[in-house]
Amino acid sequence: MKHLKWAALLSVLCLAPLALAGTPLICFPFDIGNARSLPWIQDRGIGSPHGGYDSSRLAADTASLLAQDTPVIVRMETLRRAALYSAKNADAGRRLLESLKARAEAGKAARQGLAVFDYGYYKATMAQLNAEKAYATGTTGTNQGYDLVREAMQLRGGDPEMEFAAAVITLWPKRPQHAEHLRNAVAGAQGDDLLAANLSSHFPSLGLTPADLRNGKIASSKKR
Repeated sequence: MKHLKWAALLSVLCLAPLALAGTPLICFPFDIGNARSLPWIQDRGIGSPHGGYDSSRLAADTASLLAQDTPVIVRMETLRRAALYSAKNADAGRRLLESLKARAEAGKAARQGLAVFDYGYYKATMAQLNAEKAYATGTTGTNQGYDLVREAMQLRGGDPEMEFAAAVITLWPKRPQHAEHLRNAVAGAQGDDLLAANLSSHFPSLGLTPADLRNGKIASSKKR
């Protein structure tokens, strides 16, 4: 029964009749290379939570993975996986949300943007995970999460990977800020292998390969 509910949830989120064929924070995994993240079954599509993982450890394990030296894109994939584990264990998801909120409050006091980013990005991701009804209206409840991500960007200063995160958040529903975030991410991709790979795969209409982006080549093609 749980498997059927899980399959039904994903069919709504990731096979919906949208141009994107799914919510961008949930249905499109981020390339993290060989970086550590939550246990995951890497099959096809979005992948799936590992059946042998003890999700009661979700808050503690996620916090340990979100270290100060963890790249932003690795954080994004870890939080995407955490959200999908939360769909199977709501109590674990609530504990994680409370933990991330406490970290964010401490991060604001210390003017450290990463903890604020984690909380905001997780809120935005969870909003899209719970967006079944939003397909009828074209809206999602990601405003608070996006506002926190913008606050994190201000605390951290120029961060192209956070610009990429903001571009993904503002992609659906499309917001006026989307184009600027995407331009900033592309402009900062030179020399950043993870960012280049993910920009190329998540925004194919840029017409840029990872090598183009790593080398600072910016095409004039239409941006999604």
